Amino acid sequence: MAETFARSKQRVEATPGWQLHGYPYKETSLIVDIFTRDHGRVALVARGARRPTSALRGNLMAFQPLRVSWFGSGELKTLHAAEWQGGVPQLSGLALICGFYLNELLIKLLAREDPAPGLFDAYSHAVGALSMAPADVEPILRRFELALINELGYGFALDQDAQGRPVQPLADYRYLSGKGILPVAETRAAQGVTFQGATLMALASGGALEPQAALQAKQLMRGILGELLADAPLHTRKILRDLHKL
Repeated sequence: MAETFARSKQRVEATPGWQLHGYPYKETSLIVDIFTRDHGRVALVARGARRPTSALRGNLMAFQPLRVSWFGSGELKTLHAAEWQGGVPQLSGLALICGFYLNELLIKLLAREDPAPGLFDAYSHAVGALSMAPADVEPILRRFELALINELGYGFALDQDAQGRPVQPLADYRYLSGKGILPVAETRAAQGVTFQGATLMALASGGALEPQAALQAKQLMRGILGELLADAPLHTRKILRDLHKL
């Protein structure tokens, strides 16, 4: 395979990436969905990766930083190498389920082969933060959701409303699709999720969220993502619904 890789005109060498998903392909191979910093999401066939002696077998792990190399010009390219970079503790428990939630959002909302280096960095930061097994995962999830929404072109300012007016902490606001944040008085009652300006300020700070702000921020993100997902269910959200974490 090394000789084929060297001859290929369309090849990528040792680019940073994370494995989002993988499933069996034929008898001994895998198809893996890799999120890379410079090439976005790519689908790769890892030939022979399920063989006990495969060099790829032990390195293709979710939530572990990789350097990946591949070749090919079609939609499904061939993985040449995946080098484990280490340095991130394995996710477990609640943090692991939250990691799968991040992966599911990327798989369902991010187009293939569309570079998003800022979102890649946000994902790397989120996985690193989750690996520390924090007691409060919500600020981590909200920061990543905001980065994803911004990448998809649905972002909005956290310090001003859609008319450019500064957000007031005690004022009530709603998010309107295609318009952004507006005071409740300028919207119809059935429109959007209601939240206080203080919630936007807390989101902007990126720190811990007070209970009311955490609930409002979660409802706000859920409403925006629900539109982008066309209300398609998220399996990881179902798992954590009873825990009220997502």
